[in-house]
Amino acid sequence: MFKKVLIAEDHEVRNLGVVNALTELQIPHFDFVNYCDDALQKIKAAATADSYDLLITDLSFDKDHIEQKINSGQQLIEEVKKIQPNLKVIAFSIEKKPKIIDDLFKIHNINGFVSKGRNDGKDLKSTIKKVFSGETVIPQEILNSIRNTSFEFTEYDVTLIELLAKGWKQGDIEKHFKENKITPDSKSAIEKRLNDLRYELGAKNNIELVVMCKDIGII
Repeated sequence: MFKKVLIAEDHEVRNLGVVNALTELQIPHFDFVNYCDDALQKIKAAATADSYDLLITDLSFDKDHIEQKINSGQQLIEEVKKIQPNLKVIAFSIEKKPKIIDDLFKIHNINGFVSKGRNDGKDLKSTIKKVFSGETVIPQEILNSIRNTSFEFTEYDVTLIELLAKGWKQGDIEKHFKENKITPDSKSAIEKRLNDLRYELGAKNNIELVVMCKDIGII
């Protein structure tokens, strides 16, 4: 089992469930930090001697009077991997958007994800055990959502949907694309791509398309 664990979590009310999970697993050494900057400093300080085996981190951290350079779990994971590439990482978050969670595994190479909720202590304990055994742990409901939204959005798609979300008309988008050399830039090509996106997601109109893309974390 893991010997030394670092937990980055800014809400102390959640700490009890984490403590219980770690205690039941008989993990002898675990530290809590409330800020990502502090987490990174601890990783740096321990990297050459008594390094951490596991990082458990939230994704969102509330801003307060203490200014921080790192403000999200994603940024923390990215920086930590530069120092300790093989460090095991579990994200522990209320995040529900499939795209964001999928990116944690594909881009940030995390080892497990645990949704905060009623049984999160039990789920966290189980995930820690599986990650220690070498498994990659994605909750089934999240895995189902990712599979249901497996359509690959291009950078062009994201830009198009973001402009729609801002209330831009297709004529304005066409002009913007032409001015910024974003292709295809014709009104017919833009409309065709929107039709394709609506079909892929099952959206009835552009408004519903934008809402669905926000729900799954595309924009």
